[in-house]
Amino acid sequence: MSKPKILIARAVFPEVVARLEEYFEVESNQADETWSKAELAARLRDKAGAFTTGGDRIDAGVLAVCPGLKICANMAVGYNNFDLDAMTAAGVLATNAPDVLTETTADFGFALMMATARRITESEHYLRAGQWTKWRYDMFSGSDIHGATLGILGMGRIGQGIAKRGALGFGMKVIYHNRSRLDAALEAECQASYVSKEELLKTADHLVLVLPYSPASHHAIGAAELALMKPTATLVNIARGGIVDDAALAAALKDKRIAAAGLDVFEGEPLVHPDLLDVPNVVLTPHIASATIPTRLAMANLAADNLIAFFTGKKPLTPLNPAVLAIK
Repeated sequence: MSKPKILIARAVFPEVVARLEEYFEVESNQADETWSKAELAARLRDKAGAFTTGGDRIDAGVLAVCPGLKICANMAVGYNNFDLDAMTAAGVLATNAPDVLTETTADFGFALMMATARRITESEHYLRAGQWTKWRYDMFSGSDIHGATLGILGMGRIGQGIAKRGALGFGMKVIYHNRSRLDAALEAECQASYVSKEELLKTADHLVLVLPYSPASHHAIGAAELALMKPTATLVNIARGGIVDDAALAAALKDKRIAAAGLDVFEGEPLVHPDLLDVPNVVLTPHIASATIPTRLAMANLAADNLIAFFTGKKPLTPLNPAVLAIK
């Protein structure tokens, strides 16, 4: 019996490719070429499954020319590269890779917040440029983390991890806003208090964004929201590009309407809004919040687990549109 054909759309750990080759006829983009949407669709045309990352768009246009496609397994917790409605209508299962990156991403979110608050990138550039000739009492004075008010917009597992780090490790007062309030026991565990979005913006010394991207959360932080924040506040986005209006943020940073920002995600990434590159009070990283070898390997293996389970008659671990499974 021939093996099902799958496409691995981006370079991934060789041991994961070898594992998938035990079950599938694999075409793998180990050269990590950047494919256009049309090129991706052409590669998927004869495939039954796909191993994708957050940059591989699967929508109605792609699905229309790939009638044999049955499952796309994302090596990411986010899945705004998937048109879930179109995939469900086409009977294509979508899966993602949650949970395995929670603690690593929370670590990074906290690190990015600290780098932003303490002006680490800005001061390093100053030093490397040879501008440091003497010490001054107010040189690169930033803002404290310990004892400050930590605001979290989006209180899923990663948000909860950041809350615990702030409350338990740094004595921060933690406030949050979420689509739905946590139950009392979980709030107590996180030492977090629920507030309105407006109060969150007005009160937080350090605001961290950890909400999923959707049409409803597009530009959840724009000019109006930035205007509510303290001029001494910092903003960190480790969620998804598009949640922040990057142009509005660049303008707020330039005018010092907020103190600083730390961004790991961007609208239209890997492109970065040019205005963000021209302001000094922003820390920029290239979508690396989950980037440790153990975590990225766990993400890849979870995507592989979903593909293997699907084609061996078992239930995939993390389906996003499980209704597809019910009709198969």
